[in-house]
Amino acid sequence: MYGNDISDTTSPLEAGLGWITKFTKEFTNSTALKAQKEVGVTRKLSGFEMVEKGIPRHDYEIVDAQNKVIGIVTSGTQSPSLQKAIGMGYVAKEHAAEGNEIFIKIRDKAIKAVVVKTPFLKK
Repeated sequence: MYGNDISDTTSPLEAGLGWITKFTKEFTNSTALKAQKEVGVTRKLSGFEMVEKGIPRHDYEIVDAQNKVIGIVTSGTQSPSLQKAIGMGYVAKEHAAEGNEIFIKIRDKAIKAVVVKTPFLKK
């Protein structure tokens, strides 16, 4: 969703939209995006499911087990079909792999979540 999950402060490469970013012609900011593609992104838009009770909300911090900030929530809600809270956020690349344990800071408390593959599907 533009304005939440992707904005003018994020790149299509960070958002996992590299497949629609073609470098065959020049376009706005193409030089910087080409450089980012060569070097690699430092953060990735990742989906996550809450393991512990809590609803992730826009701009909540994502932290690691040592309480170090590793990202930010872009969107989150309680999923009626999955019967659990889910969200998306930009996470440092080294923490963005499927299955990694992350924590969402809700009212200054780190609540456990796990990175999952999107789209969110019922298993």
